[in-house]
Amino acid sequence: MRRIVMAAKAGSEQPWLADAAAELAQQTGGEVSVVSLDGLELEALSPTPRDEFVALARESIDRALARLREQGVRAEGTVRSGPVVRGILLYAEEVDADVIVCGGSTKSRMARRVLGSVPVELIGRSRRPVLVVTPP
Repeated sequence: MRRIVMAAKAGSEQPWLADAAAELAQQTGGEVSVVSLDGLELEALSPTPRDEFVALARESIDRALARLREQGVRAEGTVRSGPVVRGILLYAEEVDADVIVCGGSTKSRMARRVLGSVPVELIGRSRRPVLVVTPP
């Protein structure tokens, strides 16, 4: 396994997800590419400027990269703009990922029905394997 894409949720700290990606990279000799998306399709429709969402995504990436590098894993990070699922899938294609690692949904069952679930959508739409890691 050469390339592992870790999908970091903007504005969220997920050390358990970084640990899972690190373990997979250590076992396979792969590198981790961390990606986080701002989640905005059109900035004009948002009451919050895109810069604020990008800053949250950058913070999530920086925390994940620090945790991965502490464990001796080669890692890089990228912030992207746009819808989350589509952006993760496009990024995985661009870097020719062997697997996408993402965190399990922490939304309630009702919220997942109304708002959707990134892990479920990734599994349904990805041409690459998706590893969903639940929080401890």
